[in-house]
Amino acid sequence: MRWLLLLAGIYNLAWGAAVIAFPVASYRWCGFPDSQASMPLWQCLGMIVGVYGIGYAIAAFDPVRHWPIVLVGLLGKVFGPIGMAHAIWNGTLPLSAGRTCLSNDLIWWIPFTAILAYARRIERSANDTLSSAS
Repeated sequence: MRWLLLLAGIYNLAWGAAVIAFPVASYRWCGFPDSQASMPLWQCLGMIVGVYGIGYAIAAFDPVRHWPIVLVGLLGKVFGPIGMAHAIWNGTLPLSAGRTCLSNDLIWWIPFTAILAYARRIERSANDTLSSAS
């Protein structure tokens, strides 16, 4: 869990930094249509992804204690693709834009869910032990 969250943190920090530093190139690589007007918003998204990376790195040191960070990350990784799918369906974004969902979102669903399930089991076990002791 620790290595996975650290990897997620590094990935998100790197992706966010690339989007901030090279907005036009990263925008095109992700398959989005050229739009200079969208660059500030795109860079803002890069900043948000980078901030998630900091959160994942913090959570890596104690995944059970910092499970809320993992939960918020998982929610973003579920709702982001839903929003993107909606935009692709409506023709607002090209289908090629969906390639960002694989590495940014979909591959993290199972590991983040497993971390949350583990944290829940540990918390439940600790509560059962406290209840038995009293």
